[in-house]
Amino acid sequence: MRYLFGVLRITVAVVSVVAIVATFLDTAARATINPFNFFGFFTVQSNIFAAVMLLIIGLVGLAGRRRSPGLNLAFAAATTYIVVVGIVYNTLLAGLAGGIDLAWANTVLHVIAPLYVAVDWLLFGDRRRLAVKRLWVILVYPVVWLVVVIVRGATDGWVPYPFLDPANGYGSVAVYCVAIAIAIAAVGWLVLWYSRVRVIKA
Repeated sequence: MRYLFGVLRITVAVVSVVAIVATFLDTAARATINPFNFFGFFTVQSNIFAAVMLLIIGLVGLAGRRRSPGLNLAFAAATTYIVVVGIVYNTLLAGLAGGIDLAWANTVLHVIAPLYVAVDWLLFGDRRRLAVKRLWVILVYPVVWLVVVIVRGATDGWVPYPFLDPANGYGSVAVYCVAIAIAIAAVGWLVLWYSRVRVIKA
C-alpha cells in the first residue's frame, strides 16, 4: 500500500504546485503583481506547505522508511491548515468578488487539495501517534500570520481577505480572528486526536 500512498501524495503535490504557478502567471499577465501580496494569502501558503509535506512523505513512503516524529507533526499542521482553508473558503468566501480567476486552479487549491489531505489523514494509517498537548505547535504559524496581516492592514492597507479589512472596524476584525483561531484549534485538536486511529495500514 505504501506505493499507492506515495504516488497519490506526490501527484496531488505536483498538481497543487502547478495550480499555484498557473495562478501566479495568470495574475502577473493581467496586472503588476506584488509577490508579498500573492504569497501573503493563507490559501497559497497552506497549499505550498501541504504540497511540500505530501511530496516529502510520499518519497519517504516510497523509500520504505518510517516518517520521523517531527515530520509527522509537520504533516499534522499542514493537514490542519489546508482543511481550514477548505472550510473557510466554502463557507465564507465562495462566490465573493476577487480571489483566483482560474476556475480549475481555484478548485484545486480550495476543494481538491483540502479534501485529499483530509482523506489522507483520515484513512492512510502510516503516521505516528501524536499527543494532543502538541496543539500549541500547530497554532504558532496561524497566530503569526494573523498578526502580520493585521499590521499590514493598519499600515499599508493590504489584507488578503475582506473580513480582515480594518475598514470594517477592529471589533469585526477581532471577532473573525478569534473565530479563525478557534476553528484552527478545533481542527488541529481533531487531527492530533485522530492520529491514534488506523484505518488502512501501510
